[in-house]
Amino acid sequence: MSDRRARKEKYAATLVECLGKYKNVLVVGVDNVGSNQMQKCRIALRGKAQVLMGKNTLMRKVIREEAVKNPALEALMAFVYGNVGFVFTNNNLSDIRKQILENKVPAAAKSGTFAPADVYVPAGPTGMDPGQTSFFQALNIATKIVKGTIEILNEVHLIKTGDKVTTSHVALLGKLNINPFFYGFKVLSVYEDGTAYDASILDMSQDVLMGKFMAGVSKMAAISLAIGIPSAASLPHIVAGGFKKLIAIALATEITFKEAQQFKDFLANPGAFAAAAPAASAKPAAAAAPAKKEESEESGGDMGFSLFD
Repeated sequence: MSDRRARKEKYAATLVECLGKYKNVLVVGVDNVGSNQMQKCRIALRGKAQVLMGKNTLMRKVIREEAVKNPALEALMAFVYGNVGFVFTNNNLSDIRKQILENKVPAAAKSGTFAPADVYVPAGPTGMDPGQTSFFQALNIATKIVKGTIEILNEVHLIKTGDKVTTSHVALLGKLNINPFFYGFKVLSVYEDGTAYDASILDMSQDVLMGKFMAGVSKMAAISLAIGIPSAASLPHIVAGGFKKLIAIALATEITFKEAQQFKDFLANPGAFAAAAPAASAKPAAAAAPAKKEESEESGGDMGFSLFD
């Protein structure tokens, strides 16, 4: 019992150190991940991130105690369920996530599990003898006998994502020597400097995030203007609206100021502004005129007749 208690205390001290040392945490699912694969992932992330696994009850206890000093850590409590672990880092989260997801190994299908991806059986020879034709018929797979072996006529969509893998699926994939699935760490959620969100957010580009942010700002500005309560989002619109009203007052009265003077000048002599616009556009036209004249002179030399007419 003393050794067990010592291991728990050592783990708790390591988790406390990581919570204080790193500001970003990736919550990863480790279903079907073997110890050898996990060790390879630790080695690949060495110097960039620290992988820490443990019992959920102990992780919750340590996080709850640390949340007294840092309340933002409470957001991590919601993710500590199931077969999960933590990847602590201060580096770019997208790069670390990409490196974690690249660490996958092929695995055979297991009966009773749910397929993490679609499974296709390619068309072509199987290398199996004709005596096993009934096996394919039971699975409704069209075959023919070519040169003493069974050949699948068309590609077969054997298992869909989320479907339960049956013993027949396992037997067929085993006979064809197909390892259809790839297992590795799954990045489920992200805790970044006090904020928790779904890992899919990391797939969004900077332009997409900026577009969503600006859409939110527009909605906030519209709400603020509608209810008459100013905010940082509605302030530019309020200032612009006030400026328009000042311009209207200046045009209706003798009151003037620098920004309103150009509008007054336009109303006083609109012809001057109208004449200035064609004058600017007339220069390119004038430059093109000599070219047109020269072209007409060249084409007018023979008047459309040849020497033999």
